[in-house]
Amino acid sequence: MKIKIAIPSKGRISEPSINILEKAGLGLIDKNNRKLISKTFNEDIEVMFARASDIPEFVNDGVADMGITGVDLINENEADVIELLDLRFGQTKLVLAAPEESNINSVDDITEEMKVATEFPVLTKKYLDKKGLSLKIVKLSGSTEAAPFIGIADLITDLTSTGTTLKMNHLQIIDNILDSTIKLIANKYSLKNKKELIEAVSTSIKGVLDAERKKLIMMNVKNDDLDKVKEVMPSMGGLTISEVLSNEKTVAVQAVIDEKEVFELVNCLRNAGAKDILVVPIERII
Repeated sequence: MKIKIAIPSKGRISEPSINILEKAGLGLIDKNNRKLISKTFNEDIEVMFARASDIPEFVNDGVADMGITGVDLINENEADVIELLDLRFGQTKLVLAAPEESNINSVDDITEEMKVATEFPVLTKKYLDKKGLSLKIVKLSGSTEAAPFIGIADLITDLTSTGTTLKMNHLQIIDNILDSTIKLIANKYSLKNKKELIEAVSTSIKGVLDAERKKLIMMNVKNDDLDKVKEVMPSMGGLTISEVLSNEKTVAVQAVIDEKEVFELVNCLRNAGAKDILVVPIERII
């Protein structure tokens, strides 16, 4: 029994998607050739390259068993899929924006004769319906920011991460429609019938996410100093202590800590008597 994982073939989330799969142990054998289907190090798992906007529908229809795509695209396609994990990258938001020099400064300034241009007609309509507005929606496939300045629309809805691009195009944000991030999703039927393999992929990726900003710290400590070291040492699940064969009664101590704690902790441990301190990156925590 095999599974296919659909990931974006290009764009801002393509490389991060490949990277997280590789860190999870699913290296892509054909990634440099960018074939439609790439084998991985696991003979039962293949990766399918697709347009990001198509991935929710592919997973919904069972063309792919799993996929990596944004919440915005899942909702725009109204895909009935299972969200397994938030992958913690690609944060963005869908916003309503208008030209800075227009008289539109808030939702209250919008009138029925206005038009809105967007690549997200479904989400835009739901938003307008919620606000009790019945505007004409002009669907575009790109260059949405230009729409108000070439007479196509009065407003736009568009994705933004920082708002910088909108500002550069002399547009101001009027309202926030949707906060989006990148998700690992699965087909409902596949999750039921290929549960073991899908859960193995999900668990491996979760292990990568849990290891982010974590470090393994290891050191040698004389028995007489162990209590002092214990006092200053934080740990995810307690310390691991083992005997060291040496002339002095010494133990090896190791623990998983947050990356932000490393600088101060190393100095505290040295003062507490720890020696031979090593700080090591962690690839996965299962």
